[in-house]
Amino acid sequence: MSEQNKPFVITDRRKFTLDGELRPDADTSSELEEREAPKPVAAPVEPPPAAESKPEAAPEPDFPPPPTAEQTEQVNAAYQATSDRLDTAVRAANPGADHPPAMTFETLVQSIYMTAIIQLGGGTPEGQQPQVDLLGARNSIDTLGILAEKTKGNLTDSEQRLLDNALFELRMAFLEITQAIARSAAAKSQTPPTPGKPSIVR
Repeated sequence: MSEQNKPFVITDRRKFTLDGELRPDADTSSELEEREAPKPVAAPVEPPPAAESKPEAAPEPDFPPPPTAEQTEQVNAAYQATSDRLDTAVRAANPGADHPPAMTFETLVQSIYMTAIIQLGGGTPEGQQPQVDLLGARNSIDTLGILAEKTKGNLTDSEQRLLDNALFELRMAFLEITQAIARSAAAKSQTPPTPGKPSIVR
């Protein structure tokens, strides 16, 4: 019989009947093999190594870029020329006047020292009420303290003595004035009321 005349054979491969029951001639071997075949165990996936957490650095101040060496040199030369012209004008207006003293470390310390003394009421004319600026004086004293810290080991003996003495005297004066103000305020709060005048009860 030629292949063209062979009858078609239809095989019902359904495992269940229309009622949902297992067909007696159903081939369940492949299903059993699938159920009984061991499933490959997936290898555990290791998480990627955590990146080392670095402490966040404090943000740097947003300073403008520093001037170049050429810019610094030009500005310094122009400043010196202007200062010289100013000195010439001052001497011309004041014949015989001494040349202004050059700025030195000692001059800087003395300038801040005198500023603090004035802020603490020093130099007030006799008979007038001293005007005390405690916050300003504290800033001036702290400025000298910063100078002492930043120049440690870089001063001559005379410069170091001047700075140490200025800081000691200013701190002592600051303590004396703040304690005097505290005593005055305490004395006023303890003053008994004057008889015959109304008093405020707090």
